[in-house]
Amino acid sequence: MSSSLKRKAAFDDEGPDNNYPRKLPAISENNQPLRPSKTAPNVPSRIQTRRGPPLTIPKAPALATTTARRVTRATSAPPKSEPVRPPVRPTPGTRAPINRVASGSRTATGGPRLRGAGDDRFQALQDQVTSIESARAVDAARLAADMESERAKLSELQANHNALSRELAVAKSQEMNQRQELSNASDELEQMKRRHANELMDLEMDMKKKERMIRELKDDLRMCQSDLERERETVTTLKSTISHQSTTQLTLSTQVTALRAQLSALQATLDVTSNSGTQLQMQLETERRRVAELEQETRQAETIRRKLHNMVQELKGNIRVFCRVRPILPSELPPVGMVTSTSSAGGSSSKPASPTPEDEEKLREAAKAEITYPDKMDHKEIVLRSSSESATGQERKDEWAFNFDRVFEPNSTQSEVFEEISQLAQSCTDGYNVCVFAYGQTGSGKSFTMEGGSTESNAGMIPRAVEQVFRVSDELKSKGWIYKMEGQFLEIYNETINDLLGKGEFDKKKHEIKHDKSGRTTVTDVNIIPLTSANQVRSLLALAQSRRTVASTLMNERSSRSHSVFTLRILGENAMTGESCEGSLNLVDLAGSERLEKSGAGNDKDRLKETQSINKSLSALGDVIAALGEKGEGKGDKHIPYRNSKLTYLLQNSLSGNSKTLMVLNLSPLAYHLNESLCSLRFATKVNNTTIGTAKKQIKNPS
Repeated sequence: MSSSLKRKAAFDDEGPDNNYPRKLPAISENNQPLRPSKTAPNVPSRIQTRRGPPLTIPKAPALATTTARRVTRATSAPPKSEPVRPPVRPTPGTRAPINRVASGSRTATGGPRLRGAGDDRFQALQDQVTSIESARAVDAARLAADMESERAKLSELQANHNALSRELAVAKSQEMNQRQELSNASDELEQMKRRHANELMDLEMDMKKKERMIRELKDDLRMCQSDLERERETVTTLKSTISHQSTTQLTLSTQVTALRAQLSALQATLDVTSNSGTQLQMQLETERRRVAELEQETRQAETIRRKLHNMVQELKGNIRVFCRVRPILPSELPPVGMVTSTSSAGGSSSKPASPTPEDEEKLREAAKAEITYPDKMDHKEIVLRSSSESATGQERKDEWAFNFDRVFEPNSTQSEVFEEISQLAQSCTDGYNVCVFAYGQTGSGKSFTMEGGSTESNAGMIPRAVEQVFRVSDELKSKGWIYKMEGQFLEIYNETINDLLGKGEFDKKKHEIKHDKSGRTTVTDVNIIPLTSANQVRSLLALAQSRRTVASTLMNERSSRSHSVFTLRILGENAMTGESCEGSLNLVDLAGSERLEKSGAGNDKDRLKETQSINKSLSALGDVIAALGEKGEGKGDKHIPYRNSKLTYLLQNSLSGNSKTLMVLNLSPLAYHLNESLCSLRFATKVNNTTIGTAKKQIKNPS
């Protein structure tokens, strides 16, 4: 095939004119050159390298003219045809004749053609055409000869092609056989590889198993070696222990001998002690009988103590009044002067100057009212003095003296105040109703007296009274008394009762006050918390105080705008004597009385309403006290207006003859508040002169 391609290339290169058609050799399907097969290496190389002689391609003769050539297929001699005369070109500037002249010597009318210059030119052209036709005949003859030679070559090529096709078929069959053999060999090779891989995998698994067994054996060997070392150490230790025990055994043997001697001596002592024990047992029985008799006497003495304690409290009066004057606060002192300070930015500011101790003492003397305490022994008298100038220019001096059950000066501590109240707390555990309420103008220290501060030394009357009750109840357990305690904390704000220990919002429930025949006061829909310790009461008081209604006024930055009433109910039983009692302790922090022009409450609608409600309830309290005083003087069956306010109705049983009542009057020491202090002192005197009867012990109902 490569030889035929080379002959074709040579044929294309020969001759100057390549416009003649060439007869190409017959091309079969497998006319591509054979490539050596990888799968058939045994194919004869002669198929791939065989080459024939180069084919010669005849050249076409060159024509003298440049006119177009008509190519015809040379099968035999070229057909003869008459020469074609070229058309006569008209001379420039002349017009060609319309009728063409036919070949021959005659015209279109049959007459003889005239000869002239045009006939000569035509003759010349005709001769030229004749020469061209003869040249074409020669070329056609030569082309026929070339075609014959090409046919001979084509036959030879076809013969070569057939031979090559036969050799190719043989080569293909050989290649197919070799491919089959190669495929079989490949399958056998894959099977051998798989067998080899399986055998290799089995060997690797066996090797891993052996390595694992080796590791396990090594671990076992290390464990055995460590066990052996431990056993060796144990043996060494045991040997040393045995040696030590041998020495110890000798020592113990000596000690046993000595102990036996001591045992003999102790046995003799035991006999003596047994005799003494018998005597002590007899003495113990005698002492137990004596203890039982003393306990019986103690219980009887406790009953007598309760009666005597109640008698002492009645002798002091079932309604008592204490007066307490608070000290002057640093914030109430007027400023000494203004000090101008210059800042780093260049500005200046003024601030109050810090007073010296001498200046501060002078300011205190100037700001406080003239209050004296003449009774230095019993502390029961307080005297207020005031000097003023009349319209005529004369100096007028006024003096007011008041007597109460106890007067506490500004330097009195919370513990000193509670010492006088502690006996009333004792009466609660004896089954009496006790009411302690703080009265005074706003900012006079009522909340501090009742609730106290954050420190233990500043604790108020409420937490101290609760601790006293729990302490007494614990002491009475040895005498057979078991107490149960429960508490509630209420607020009276604008004649509405709020539960300070409740879970809901205020004014969502309507609370009603009810009094039963046994003298017990209850309020509907309030939370009554069982109390187990004084610390629990402290946390409840803190919660209640955080919910209490307070507001700022001109006289107090944190003025209580409501009355708060903490009630501690005590239930006691004595299984030994069969006694039972039920008492209650009402600790009341009243809202402060105030004047609208001084407190500035008239400018605020809410503060005005609160002030009017507070003054109304305090006025109702004064009316109840006055009515009780008139009734105590024997003026007949005087009506007591308890229902005029929620405060007096709630404290009805505490203000009647069935309870012991203590009012703590709180006064401001400032001269600015002198008129308010005088009003409070006069009201307290009226209360102190009131007799409400004899307190009765509350017996717990069997139910």
